[in-house]
Amino acid sequence: MARRPNILIICSDQQRTDTLGCYGNRFVATPNIDGLARNGLLFENAFVQSPICSPSRGSFLTGRYPRTTRLRQNGQIMPPDEKPISRLLADEGYFAGLVGKFHFGPGAPEIARTTEPRIDDGFAEFNWAQSPSDLWGRNSDYTRFLQEKGLRYETTPHELSPWVRNGMPEDATEAAWCATRACEFISRRSGAEAPWFYMANIYAPHHPFDPPASCLAPYLDRLDELPMPAGMEDDLATKSPYQRTDSDGAYGQVGGFLGGFGRHEMREIDHRMVKAAYWAMCDHVDLQVGRMLAALDASGVADDTIVVYMSDHGEMLGDHNIYLKGPYFYDAAIRVPLIIRYPQKFAPRRIDGLFELVHLAPTLLEAAGAPAYGGMQGRSALPWLSHTSLPAETDDSIYCEYYNAMPYHHDPTAQLTMLRTETHKIVVDHAHDHGELYDLKSDPLELRNLWDDPAHVAVKAALLVKLTHRMAFTVDPLPPRLSEW
Repeated sequence: MARRPNILIICSDQQRTDTLGCYGNRFVATPNIDGLARNGLLFENAFVQSPICSPSRGSFLTGRYPRTTRLRQNGQIMPPDEKPISRLLADEGYFAGLVGKFHFGPGAPEIARTTEPRIDDGFAEFNWAQSPSDLWGRNSDYTRFLQEKGLRYETTPHELSPWVRNGMPEDATEAAWCATRACEFISRRSGAEAPWFYMANIYAPHHPFDPPASCLAPYLDRLDELPMPAGMEDDLATKSPYQRTDSDGAYGQVGGFLGGFGRHEMREIDHRMVKAAYWAMCDHVDLQVGRMLAALDASGVADDTIVVYMSDHGEMLGDHNIYLKGPYFYDAAIRVPLIIRYPQKFAPRRIDGLFELVHLAPTLLEAAGAPAYGGMQGRSALPWLSHTSLPAETDDSIYCEYYNAMPYHHDPTAQLTMLRTETHKIVVDHAHDHGELYDLKSDPLELRNLWDDPAHVAVKAALLVKLTHRMAFTVDPLPPRLSEW
């Protein structure tokens, strides 16, 4: 019997697709991830099912939609009967480990005094840190990592912009800690009989924007070359009230804990510096990916390991006068990098079609030779990923949800759903009887909202029908039918 593959998932946090050289960015330095893409599958149009951390992570790790998992909001606990792929693989004999953020439970300091509350997730090793700050959980393994070095997590404002901070040294960042623990895990499992499943959940390039100085330095001499955010001329009067609020300050806040990022207070240099810092954090993540890939090579298991590089959602980065994330579905917020390398099965190529991340768990489950799980709503893509002669069975639409996923707008009625096709996108704001409609061919930046345009009534109606169909099929397939009646 052929050995079952190891599985390494490297998941960054809040990383846009256009932050990597393999996706066309000519400024960044991401040779390790670019090399992974050259030797694997690169998905040009991979989308998450929520623009927010917990709902998205719950979805792609269970193969179920946020509405179905009931992990619809940050701050909730994943219901204990859910079965993430880590649990399903552990039941099949895999040794499962994790480092970094998980976010299946609340990460608030008053709750996470040990680690976040956990369900039976299957992880035998759980090196957890909600974020780099030691405020977010007193049992943070990253904090212990720094203590061993005689350090603590400290950053200071950068002299060129208050929105950027001077970060930790390269070998002391949360990303470096994740890579260190991952490399240790890979080395320890070398020669073990049981296959392994490991998640390295790197917090970067999530805000605060605090790269190591060594990674930011190459950008400082090129600031004038960096493009300003896209769509700054966007008229948000035609968009949802949440977007108008967040354009004055991320998460609906001006100043304070989150630092604002408001359109009225940021200068041109601030926008360029934030972009430089964000890209520098992506470069730093790439260095850590290189370390993990080198550990696979050194352990002799690279050919026997499925490597996935991905992110949980995107980052607005000033596009449409908005930073961070929230109840909106621009491609910047929901399109993510997805690269899968499996030398034994997948011939390197680029996949252009639409692809939902809800398919990731069932695909990996089948690749591991594990039985299908009836609760999954995504489908395994393994058959056509493994055979280049088969047509790519990608999705004809993308479905995303936002169910009061963040508390900052103090509006429990913040319920929005989205459907995206190759040519159009429709967003429904269910609380305000309003929405957004974009022709992505003529308006790829999503600037012109056609929701009230009489010329697009037929297109709008067709997309609304398709959206209701997608919503209907988020119904939970569990529990299974046991008899005819």
